[in-house]
Amino acid sequence: MNPQLQKIQVWLQRNAAHVSGLAAPLLVMLVLSMMVLPLPAWVLDIFFTLNIGLALMVMMVSAYMKRALDFAAFPTVLLLTTLLRLSLNVASTRVVLVEGHSGPGAAGAVIEAFGTFLIGGNFAVGLIVFLILVVINFVVITKGAERIAEVGARFTLDAMPGKQMAIDADMNAGLIDQAEAKRRRAEVGDEADFFGSMDGASKFVRGDAVAGILILVINIVGGFAIGVFQHGLSVGAAADSYITLAVGDALVAQIPGLLISVASAMVVSRVGKEEELGAQIVGQMFESPKVLGVTGGVLFLLGVVPGMPHTVFLGFAALFGGLAYWQAREQAKPKPSEAEVQAAAAAAAPPEGGEASWDDLQPVDLLGLELGYRLITLVDKTRQGDLLTRIKGVRKKFAQEVGFLPPAVHVRDNLELRPSNYRITLRGVVVGEGEVFPGQHLAINPGHIKTPLIGTATTDPAFGLPAQWIDERQKETAQMAGYTVVDSETVLATHLSHLMQVHAAKLLSRTETQELVEHVAKLAPKLIEEVVPKMVSIGVFQKVLQLLLDEAVNIRDIRTIIEALAEHASQTQDPVELARRVRQALAPAIVQQIYGPVNELEVIAIEPGLERLLTQALSGGPMAALDPGVADMLTKSAAAVANKQEEAGVPACLLVPDAIRSAMARLLRRAAPRLQVLAHSEIPETHLIRIGPILGEPA
Repeated sequence: MNPQLQKIQVWLQRNAAHVSGLAAPLLVMLVLSMMVLPLPAWVLDIFFTLNIGLALMVMMVSAYMKRALDFAAFPTVLLLTTLLRLSLNVASTRVVLVEGHSGPGAAGAVIEAFGTFLIGGNFAVGLIVFLILVVINFVVITKGAERIAEVGARFTLDAMPGKQMAIDADMNAGLIDQAEAKRRRAEVGDEADFFGSMDGASKFVRGDAVAGILILVINIVGGFAIGVFQHGLSVGAAADSYITLAVGDALVAQIPGLLISVASAMVVSRVGKEEELGAQIVGQMFESPKVLGVTGGVLFLLGVVPGMPHTVFLGFAALFGGLAYWQAREQAKPKPSEAEVQAAAAAAAPPEGGEASWDDLQPVDLLGLELGYRLITLVDKTRQGDLLTRIKGVRKKFAQEVGFLPPAVHVRDNLELRPSNYRITLRGVVVGEGEVFPGQHLAINPGHIKTPLIGTATTDPAFGLPAQWIDERQKETAQMAGYTVVDSETVLATHLSHLMQVHAAKLLSRTETQELVEHVAKLAPKLIEEVVPKMVSIGVFQKVLQLLLDEAVNIRDIRTIIEALAEHASQTQDPVELARRVRQALAPAIVQQIYGPVNELEVIAIEPGLERLLTQALSGGPMAALDPGVADMLTKSAAAVANKQEEAGVPACLLVPDAIRSAMARLLRRAAPRLQVLAHSEIPETHLIRIGPILGEPA
C-alpha cells in the first residue's frame, strides 16, 4: 500500500469520532452554500441523484426498523433532507432561469430526463402529474402522518406515569437492577422526546410540499418572462423550454419528497416492537384462511360477471383460494395434546425393571417452582422466555435486602397442573400457586380506579389486589388510566419474591448459615473466629437469625448481630433471649425499616388494665397461658386496628413491655401479619413516640 494512503487511513481510524461528528455541520454548510453559489449542470446531476438515493435509504431504514427508537435520528434526518431539497430547488432555479433558453438540457441530464422522457416532453402532462403527486403528498400522506405524530406524542406523554410505575414495580420485585431501571426510564423519556420531535418535524414535509408548488409557479412565470422579453423567444418556444424544465425540476424534487413523506408515515404509524414492518403485514394479513377464502370467492363472482376481464379476476381468485387452502392445511396440522406430551415424557423416562438404588432417592427441593406445560415457553430462551433471568434477579435482590443468599430455585414442569398454572414449593410443601397467561398482561388496580377494561377478572397472586388479564392492545390504555401493567414473567417472579420474603426464616437452612459465616469470615475474620463457633454454636446462631427473620427483621447488618452475640453469649445460650438482645442492638435499623427516616413514631398501645393482665399471663415463661376469650378479643381487635392504620397510610406497630414482646408477636402473627410489635427498649432515644389507637379500649 502507498505510504501516504496508509498514513491517511491511520489518521482516519484515530479520528473517526471527530470526523463523524463534523458530518452534520459540514452538510449544513454545504447545503447553505448551494443556495448562494452557482452550480454547473453536472454538479446538479450529482446532487439530484444523491437526493434520490438518500430518500430511498431513509425509506428502507423506516421499513426495516422494529421500533421507533431504532431510527431516533429521523426528525433531524427529515430536517436535513428537506433543507437539501430546498437548496437544490434554489440552485436548479438559478440554472433554469439563466440557461433555460438554450434548451431542455440546460439544467442537467437528470432534470432533462424527468422533463422529457418521463412525461414524454409534454409539459401539460407534467403539470398534471406534479399536481397529483403534490395532492398525494400534501393532502393524504403528510396530513395523516402529522395527525398520527400529534396523537402519538400526546398518548406517549400520557402513558409515561404508568410506564414509570411498571419500571418501579419491576425494580422493587427484584426483576431488574438499578442500572436496567435507569436505562428503561431513559428509553421512556427518549420515546416521548422522539414523538414530540416528530410532531414538529412533520411540519417540514408539509412546508416542503407548499414550497414545491410556489417554486414551480415562480419558475414557470419567471422563465416565460425571461425567455420572451430577454432572449426574444417566441411564446411557444419559451413555454416549451422553460415550462418543461420547471416541471422536470419540480418532479425531481417532489419524488424524493414523496419518499420521505412515506418514510415519515411508516415511522409514526409503526405498532409493535418484535417484527419488521413487512413481516408484520404479511403475518397479520395472510394468516387467516377465512379472509383469504372470502376474498377469493368475491373475486371469482366478479370474474364470472359478463363484461368483466375474466382472466385477471379468475386468476387472482385462484391465487387467493390456493393461499386459503394452504393456510387451512397448515393450521389443521395436529398439535401435541396434553396426553401426548405426558406419553412423550414417559417414553423419555428410564426403563423400569432395574434394581433399586440410593440414586432413586431424590432429595426434596428446598425451593421449587413447578410450571404447567403452557408456561414452559417462559423458560425457553429460544422463544424469548426470560423467566430464569428474572429469578436470578429475584435472588440477587433478596440477598441485597434480607442479608443472605437464598437457595437456588429448582424449576421444572409438572404435567399434573393445569396448562397455565404454576406452583411454588418450600421443602416439598406448596406455599403458593397461581395462573398466568403468556402473551397477556396483568393490569393491577392499585387503588380505586374506575376505568373499565376488557379482560378476565382475577386477583394479583402476590398481594391479593383486584386485577384483570388484558391483551397487548389495551396495555397503553390501562397504563394511562393508572393501572400497574406487568407481563406474565413479572407476575410470577413478583409472587416468588413475595413468598421468599415471607418464608425467609425457613430458607435459612444450616447450609446457608454456614455459607454466611464463611462470607463474613472473609470480611471480618477475627470477629467471626472469636464468636462462631467458639462462643455461639452454628445451631444457636442459625436459630437466632431465624427468629429475627420470622419477624421480618433483615440480617444485613451481620456485624452488629455478631457483636451483640459476643457481648451476651457468656450470659445465656437461649436463642430467644439472644434474639431479644440482638433486636435491642438493631433497634434503630428496625424502626427505620418500619417507619422510614422520621423522628416521631405513631404507635398502637394497649389499654393499661389489659396490659397488666397480659403481663401477668405471658411473663411466666414457656408454660405461660392466656384465657382463650381474651386471646380471641385481642387478635380481632389487633387485626381491625392494623387494617385501619394501613388504610390511613400509617405503619401498624404495637408498643408493648419488653417481657411480653416475643409472646405478643407470636400471638398476633396470624391474625395481623403486617402488624409489627416493638418493645419499649427497642425505641431509640433519638425518636419520640405518639400514642395512636388503643387496644382493649371500649368502643
